[in-house]
Amino acid sequence: MPAVIRHAEPADIDAIKAIYDQPSVYANTLQLPYQPVANWQRLYTAGAGFYNLVAEVEGKVIGQLGLQVCQNPRRRHVAELGMGVSEEYQGQGIGSALLRSALEMADNWLNIRRMELTVYTSNEAAIALYERFGFEVEAELTDFAFQYGNYVNALCMARINTGSV
Repeated sequence: MPAVIRHAEPADIDAIKAIYDQPSVYANTLQLPYQPVANWQRLYTAGAGFYNLVAEVEGKVIGQLGLQVCQNPRRRHVAELGMGVSEEYQGQGIGSALLRSALEMADNWLNIRRMELTVYTSNEAAIALYERFGFEVEAELTDFAFQYGNYVNALCMARINTGSV
């Protein structure tokens, strides 16, 4: 059954928290393990320009993507994104479905020209996904974050809206 992509609702908080409580998910984001539910409730008070999408399969939330439109007047054409997919559903097109939906919204409804993200250099699957959607590496950040007791590098990637998703 294909994933349904929709805007997250407050009732989804526990499911979103459960996704980011999984080791392969929090390890590839800037999230820490053992986060309280209150941290995830902030998704619903994130402020102007934040869009919170979830992927749902058979009534179960199995992926989340946050898209933040920059609020600086000189960067309102820019948005940043981050996402996570439940370990059980990784490699099954859920990330693609979330990303496709976010880019369609950004390109066709939010007038976003530039989409930015940061991804660890070791996250080859995510890098390949982003490249399939037109993201290009713009820089590598040395010792960007601390992961499993070591500093890790990250890539800054961006996609410029050329008129097609």
